[in-house]
Amino acid sequence: MPIDVIVPASGESVTSANVGMWHVSNGSQVEAGQALVTLETDKVSNELEAPATGIVEILVAEDNEVGIGTVIARIEEAAGAAAQASPATPAAPASPAPEPAASAPAPESSPSPAAEPAPALAPAAPAADGGVVDIVVPPAGESISSASVAMWQKKDGEAVKAGETVVTLETDKVSNEVESPVSGTMRIVVAEGEEVPIGTVIARIEAVDSAQFSSDPVASLQPAPISAAAPVSTPSPVPEQAPSTAPVAAPAPAPVAVAVATAAPVETKVDFSLPPVKSSMLSEPVQDGKVSRKKMSMLRRKIATQLVSAQQTAAILTTFNEVDMSKVMRLRKDVQETFIEKYNVKLGFMSFFVKAVVQALKDVPSINGTIEGNEVVQNHYYDIGVAIGTEKGLFVPVIRDAEQKNFAEIEKDIIAYANKAREGQISIDDLKGGVFSISNGGTYGSLLSTPILNPPQSGILGMHTIQQRPVAVDGKVVIRPMMYLALSYDHRLVDGKEAVTFLIRIKECLESPERLLLEM
Repeated sequence: MPIDVIVPASGESVTSANVGMWHVSNGSQVEAGQALVTLETDKVSNELEAPATGIVEILVAEDNEVGIGTVIARIEEAAGAAAQASPATPAAPASPAPEPAASAPAPESSPSPAAEPAPALAPAAPAADGGVVDIVVPPAGESISSASVAMWQKKDGEAVKAGETVVTLETDKVSNEVESPVSGTMRIVVAEGEEVPIGTVIARIEAVDSAQFSSDPVASLQPAPISAAAPVSTPSPVPEQAPSTAPVAAPAPAPVAVAVATAAPVETKVDFSLPPVKSSMLSEPVQDGKVSRKKMSMLRRKIATQLVSAQQTAAILTTFNEVDMSKVMRLRKDVQETFIEKYNVKLGFMSFFVKAVVQALKDVPSINGTIEGNEVVQNHYYDIGVAIGTEKGLFVPVIRDAEQKNFAEIEKDIIAYANKAREGQISIDDLKGGVFSISNGGTYGSLLSTPILNPPQSGILGMHTIQQRPVAVDGKVVIRPMMYLALSYDHRLVDGKEAVTFLIRIKECLESPERLLLEM
């Protein structure tokens, strides 16, 4: 009796979902608990698992929006399901009848008009004597539905070892490295620069027994069968393989754990000698006369989207002031040696600014709030984001509970985040939940700028370069190390008076550092 697969409820305000991507093909064998489909709502995306083992019948195609409770697939649990299923999936038998040995040769093809156009591969790891293992894009958080293949660390046809890094993936928040689950020969499916959904097969490993593994690949150049569930948009060409127009049939018997489903010959042309991927899709710059083109990284695209969104959804206004950094610089010089000996970290300027911002947020709490619809959400905690620039883009990791940390703890947090950002190890949790941000353009020599809000925050402080400038003090002109400060704020929530007061509080804390110790 078939079991319905329905779109589950996702919250009171969510009435529909989009069928983002099927991870299995119509008519394929699935296991209970196996990921079937990625569903997307206006808030999150999530994977729906198979409620039972059997043959899946897909009722709703990808990219269709359906209501909550809609039946999008059925799983046939009939006793004949095991007989119809591909031997590629080592499913439990539906009856006491013994299954053929995993290493037995595949049966001869028999006529079956209902056969799928492409054989399915088992997602499970192969036995020690060989097989094919898929490398898929792993989940990277609720709000992330796709990733970009940034760089392959191994070439197509190259030998790899279990645990070796094979590819670097980039999402709109972080980048991470994916390792090979087994030893074998690499078969790249998706080229560099391509953006694909979570769960997509991007490569396959033709696995070999570790005892037979060597630095020289010995696997046949015959490509592995392509799973119908995998979007093979830009496979790498296989060397010296002529285009084949022969019908697809079961492969010759071989002692492997992953076999091909018995099916009738299919009149589908399979060409593994595809032309090279278009240069515009690659991550490397392409020279063309007077200009060059390079595909935008996902991180850069996300930054662009966020900045435009901030400009369009908030009433951003900027107010300026300047601060005399004499006392802070003198204090740093006086205590630096002792500070390093005690805490094993240098005392920088940023910890002073973080503590000053915390004090100003306490004095002007309206800036420590956000707008959600017709409501104002007031924050009663002080998690401060600190912008860190890298070659890949701008990250704003968050210093948690900044009001409870001393100068040394803040400096250590900043250094740790900077190292993680440079190494591409920043996680999503590192970037979540800040109530206010600080951006230091002075690091690059900026004299003055108007920083853009980091939504949904209502304020951001811009620091700038320190310059020796003439200023009037007690009726005399003196030379002092001066820094311009810029506060951008959401004028929908923060009035000009509050913004100016906030910036003056920061100025007072920095020109009289003892205020920070006394929380004044």
